[in-house]
Amino acid sequence: MKKPFVKRGSNKKLLIWGKRIFLGVAGVLLLFLVLNWIFPVPDKVEYSTIVTDNKGEVIHAFLTHDQQWRMKTDLDEISPLLRKTIIEKEDKYFYYHPGVNPLAMLRALGRNLLSWRRTSGASTITMQVARALEPKRRTYWGKLVEVFRAFQLEWKYSKDQILQLYLNKVPYGGNIQGVKSASILYFSKNPDHLSLAEITALSVIPNRPSTLVIGKRNDLIVAERNKWLRRWAREGVFTPKEIEDALAEPLTANRGVVPGLVPQLAWKLKKRGQDVVHSTIELNTQLKIEKLVKDYSRTLTLKNIRNAAVVVIDNRTHAVVGYVGSADFHDSADAGQVNGAAAVRQPGSTLKPLLYGLCFDAGLLTPKMTIEDVPVNYNGFTPENYDRKFNGYVTVDYALGHSLNIPAVKSLKALGTDVLIHKLGQCDFRQIDKDRNKLGLSMILGGCGATLEELTGLYSIFAHQGEYISPVYTTDDSAAAGPAGSLRNAWRPTGGVAVPSFAGDSAGEAGGKGGVVGRRILSPAAAYMINEMLSRVNRPDFPVNWESTVHLPKIAWKTGTSYGRRDAWSIGYNRKYTVGVWIGNFSGVGIPELSGANVATPLLFTVFNTIDYDDDDQWFRQPPDCDIRMVCTETGLPPADFCSHLVTDYFIPLVSPARQCDNMKEVFVSADEKMSYCRVCLPEAGYKKKIYSVVSPEMREYFEANKIAYVPIPKHNLTCEKLFREGGPVVVSPANGSEYLINKKDPEPVQLQCRAGNDVGKVYWYINDKFYKGGDVGVKQFFIPTEGPVKISVTDDKGRNRNIWIRVRYVDL
Repeated sequence: MKKPFVKRGSNKKLLIWGKRIFLGVAGVLLLFLVLNWIFPVPDKVEYSTIVTDNKGEVIHAFLTHDQQWRMKTDLDEISPLLRKTIIEKEDKYFYYHPGVNPLAMLRALGRNLLSWRRTSGASTITMQVARALEPKRRTYWGKLVEVFRAFQLEWKYSKDQILQLYLNKVPYGGNIQGVKSASILYFSKNPDHLSLAEITALSVIPNRPSTLVIGKRNDLIVAERNKWLRRWAREGVFTPKEIEDALAEPLTANRGVVPGLVPQLAWKLKKRGQDVVHSTIELNTQLKIEKLVKDYSRTLTLKNIRNAAVVVIDNRTHAVVGYVGSADFHDSADAGQVNGAAAVRQPGSTLKPLLYGLCFDAGLLTPKMTIEDVPVNYNGFTPENYDRKFNGYVTVDYALGHSLNIPAVKSLKALGTDVLIHKLGQCDFRQIDKDRNKLGLSMILGGCGATLEELTGLYSIFAHQGEYISPVYTTDDSAAAGPAGSLRNAWRPTGGVAVPSFAGDSAGEAGGKGGVVGRRILSPAAAYMINEMLSRVNRPDFPVNWESTVHLPKIAWKTGTSYGRRDAWSIGYNRKYTVGVWIGNFSGVGIPELSGANVATPLLFTVFNTIDYDDDDQWFRQPPDCDIRMVCTETGLPPADFCSHLVTDYFIPLVSPARQCDNMKEVFVSADEKMSYCRVCLPEAGYKKKIYSVVSPEMREYFEANKIAYVPIPKHNLTCEKLFREGGPVVVSPANGSEYLINKKDPEPVQLQCRAGNDVGKVYWYINDKFYKGGDVGVKQFFIPTEGPVKISVTDDKGRNRNIWIRVRYVDL
């Protein structure tokens, strides 16, 4: 059988041509890749920063650096209707060509040559994006560059991403670029909410942006819009009903203004550098609070109090749903642009609840334990109460309810400032964490810096059973809004004894998106005790001018007033919300009428009654690690044999103080009750037993200074040998080892004061080993020291002695 005849030359030519075509295509591709590397596509676009509420509606936007409204349209905002309309209008074959439509270009070239002028274009959506990214003169060279850029875009991006770029850069007249900017400014809605008529009206504007201006030539826009709608009706692009409805829809739009709500928070979130910031703000709640703050601040102007700030946290989601930085952002006379919610101010007494909660967990205190509210001196620091009075024995519950300063300072001294600073650092207190090496006992009275944002976040721990989760401002944050999750964190108190892990009820649990676990600040028991203490209304910081007591919100709250009456605070919470209120002046001027109780708390109550008026949620439930016991009313400790008056108190088993009450003790006294004996000097006969209250030297001074009657233990047997070995006097002032600066021109005397046992009648003072003055115990003496080291000695009438040293420098003040 013969083989078929084949021309060998033909096969060879085909092979040569195939190689040439392959090499040509490879060469073109290689050239493209080289040029693409040398001349990358200029695709960096600056967008207007926009802030949305928790529903995605734009509530604030900022101009770009070139003063354009260019709001980014995300892919999920390109609805099927918007996509279909734009593609039908601009580029039917968008999803089929490689960036350039050759047939359209040939057709346009032929028309232009026949008419010897430019009568039609052939720009695809990709080519329009290239032109928008790199504007050039309309020349053939410019068109060639445009084609190259179009290929680059198709190489780098997907079709949907190119469509997104087009919708973000398309001009709509003036300084409006992008479909989202046009949609917001002309129709006050997001692009995915536009109707077919609205989308078509916007689609015709880029062809003639200077003449088709919404609000000025709506008639021309409607005519052009309807022309395209009828064309699509003929082509069957949309249903007859859709076309009919679109043709009947009027165009009444005008250019509006970009929303400028929540301005201070918007500026804060702008610093994140995102094009679109999805905030957690609930717009309805925000608008209500803004109006409340503005109206309430107006009533305070007669007292020269001109500004206020409010932060609202949703305890179920940890989201900041309300944020007001000033009474009126546009009031330049009173610095309305200042963000009072983020300003570092003195927190006054607002840190006291945390302090007492930490003391509960450290096993130092319980709510009914007593503290001595009497004068103290810690190395020259002598705190005073708000009313400059002393109250003697007070319970922790009373001290917190009345915001007493001295018990708080004593509690911080026992706990340690480092513990409190560490916990505040865990709660994102930036300024306090920075100043940790400078802070002392005065920090609990407001001698530190904190913001309303931080304090409001701090108080949310009491609603989360002692767990701190950072408040979230955007839905992109790690603890973004969502149903509260389950948190099961074992709590180990200071004593090292494990208490079973807990699962709080729905609103009291911490948690959120992704099972977020916060930082343990307090045990559930300590948080619950604070909740009970702060929710009582019979306390002095209840506002005297509060008129709406018919519906008092069920909340726990604490007030604070900074030194000099510059800042008034009131922070409250229930299961749903934590609300922080600051009132004052951004100038920092003090106002006599400014106080947390009478100025800030009325606004706090009003906010709660507005956002949570019909709150019928159950109050916080007692956690398993919190128990109840009977304690002595005199000390708050478990009763001993001589305790007769008892009261119930919360405590943490195996953590709270378990020692018995030592307030009463049995004393051996003489028959006439004028002398007491110890077992060393107890006679064989002529004595009896009697129960006495144990009074410390500090309380003894307080009773005598305020002429309060008490029954002292009789003076000890003067012949007892033990008496002379123990119980020497203690120098209270001046502080041992301190340095005193004294004005040369007007030297002030240094105070001498000591404490001694109840067996002492008189004390004698010596300066540099020379007798200075004697007097009764508790009587304050004064002297003007010499410069340099000074030795101060005090001797009681039993011969017991105590020495201290101070250093004195005379300076020009």
